[in-house]
Amino acid sequence: MSQISEKELSAINELLSEEELLVKKFKMLAAHTDDMEIKNKFEEIANKHQGHFNMLYKQLG
Repeated sequence: MSQISEKELSAINELLSEEELLVKKFKMLAAHTDDMEIKNKFEEIANKHQGHFNMLYKQLG
């Protein structure tokens, strides 16, 4: 893999922060609802964003 430029590194870092925040928000929302259908949807969305985070993180390695 070729070297990541400073600009690309900055963009990946920003995206990682955004994905991490979305994971935290949707996990928090899931924890604060009693409706199982909504809880499951929020957890599904959190997992989707965790996958995005993991994919971006792998770009750094």
